[in-house]
Amino acid sequence: MFKYKISKYKTLLLRISIAYLFYFIARVLFYIYNDHIIIVESFEEFFKLCLIGLTFDTSAILYTNALFILISLLPIKSNSSIPFQKGMFFLYFSSNIIAYSTNFFDFIYYEFSQSRLTTTVFDIVENETNKMDLMGSFIIDYWHVFVLFFVLVFAWIYLYNKIEFKVSSHLNKYNYYGYSIIWFLFIVFVCVIGMRGGIGNATRPINMVDAHRFVKKGSHADLVLNSPFCMIRTYKKNFFQKKNFLTNSEKNSIINPIKKFNDSIISRPNIVLIVMESFGREYIGSFNKDKAIDNYISYTPFLDSLSQHSKIFPNSFANGRQSIEALPSILASLPSFRIPFTSSPYANQEIQSLVSVFNSLDYSTSFFHGAPNGSMGFLGLSNILGFDNYFGKNEFNNNSLYDGYWGIWDEPFLQFMKTKIDKFEEPFFTTFFSLTSHEPFKVPLEYKDVFPVGNVQMHEVIGYSDNALREFFNSSKNQPWFKNTLFVITADHSNQFWYPFYSEGINRFAIPIIFYHPDNSFVGVNNKLAQQLDIFPSIIDLIGYDKPINAWGRSLFTENLDKPFSIHFSGTVYRFSMNQFTLVFDGDNVIGVYNIDDYALNKNLINDDQIDYSFEEQYLKAFFQDYMERVIDGKLN
Repeated sequence: MFKYKISKYKTLLLRISIAYLFYFIARVLFYIYNDHIIIVESFEEFFKLCLIGLTFDTSAILYTNALFILISLLPIKSNSSIPFQKGMFFLYFSSNIIAYSTNFFDFIYYEFSQSRLTTTVFDIVENETNKMDLMGSFIIDYWHVFVLFFVLVFAWIYLYNKIEFKVSSHLNKYNYYGYSIIWFLFIVFVCVIGMRGGIGNATRPINMVDAHRFVKKGSHADLVLNSPFCMIRTYKKNFFQKKNFLTNSEKNSIINPIKKFNDSIISRPNIVLIVMESFGREYIGSFNKDKAIDNYISYTPFLDSLSQHSKIFPNSFANGRQSIEALPSILASLPSFRIPFTSSPYANQEIQSLVSVFNSLDYSTSFFHGAPNGSMGFLGLSNILGFDNYFGKNEFNNNSLYDGYWGIWDEPFLQFMKTKIDKFEEPFFTTFFSLTSHEPFKVPLEYKDVFPVGNVQMHEVIGYSDNALREFFNSSKNQPWFKNTLFVITADHSNQFWYPFYSEGINRFAIPIIFYHPDNSFVGVNNKLAQQLDIFPSIIDLIGYDKPINAWGRSLFTENLDKPFSIHFSGTVYRFSMNQFTLVFDGDNVIGVYNIDDYALNKNLINDDQIDYSFEEQYLKAFFQDYMERVIDGKLN
């Protein structure tokens, strides 16, 4: 069989070039799996995006193969020996296969995370005790991804083995070493440039944000990136850094997270905060009446009914993409940006939250989550916040109702929570976090074919969990505590979508916020911007707490106190919506300005001299500066 016999430098070039081929294939497959999320208009546009992606591929490939390249360049003639080349084969594929595999996780994971894979994934799985169950489920459900991975790896190995190493023999000893040193220095220099993504005195190493500088549509940034690059760029990074955009007096004149409300309530209500896993706003009919979505179908008959007797916010958004990012936002008005706050070096400080406030008011405080205790990092967070009680799978103590993946099915666990609440002394504050409406999207066998299957996997489990809420309310409504309880219902983040309206970048963070009291004291629709950060100050406002709190959100029930806004980190950039604009912010500069109803971020207006977004930019920078200062200086209480 024919094999190429070439010098070691050409051999090295070919071996590295093979990696480019397979990175290109991975990008094509990533797009195929996610073409309903990342819209590309033509083959020409896709080809241009692939060319842009070469910069990020180069950086990832050179970082991954740095040791392989250095050893390949060593001026030793023994490097043509069989043992040496076997060692190089092992080094090459041990690093490349690990890096390459992260792309394949993103084929599936991207739909749920809405961003490229980063090292934050380790924080997500760190506390899971059922990792093998989850892995087994992933392999079964997404077997085709594993097949593709192994086919491509074997093809890669095949091409690599077609290249046979041979040292040039026409050079004498001194010339050989002389040329080797020159080539070594030159190639190392070129590699450093490639790793950094460019050359020049002002050039810093490219990062994930730079993907937005090369594309016109925000969603295309994730297509030009690759997962190994994102993992490398986020490894052991502390993204919390103080900023000096404004003087303290300027900052304080724009934003003040210290809020105080009037104490106007004599009796304190119980609070039940319900956080529904993956309950994107798309699935709830009462939140889509004015969205003009063709052939819209709701999968939440109970929440639709409850909304008629509630105060709802149909223009509300999550502040993060992951469950562990949602809870600090909801409970403490504390957003997570590049990494979950709980994974930051500043997580163990004293944090003012709904829990600390209710503890100070002698409420009984409890957290309910049907997963194995500690899953998602919730047990650790609940301890930091100071919940009196934590109820998980261990306390439920009945494995017959274990779903085999995440924990106890929502319906029985909600009934378990109800029996516990029946015994609580009033007033109490209870937080429930559901889990059934999560990948792999299974329902109990007895509910198979009971709920509409719909168009995506989420629809059936949404129906199940919505019904589980109905059963909880039905079993609770005659209990003495129910009539004096304020229910707040929201979601941690969105998930699979069907309607194009919700595939647009901003709307991928669309969630519901519902306030319900049995006495019908909260009824109506408020279409102003709302976000998870607003839940903490809203509840504090409603219970009449008259001491200062630290909250970057606003009360949804006190008009004109703070301007409505929403903010989240997309995985690469910050998106900030206020008034008539959405600003895209890289952490230092505004790099995009869009009309607030341009949810897909298609038309960048930053160069339009007719628009004035100076107020929004100043507010964003004041918020960002204040957030970093308070987190780093331990001023969250």
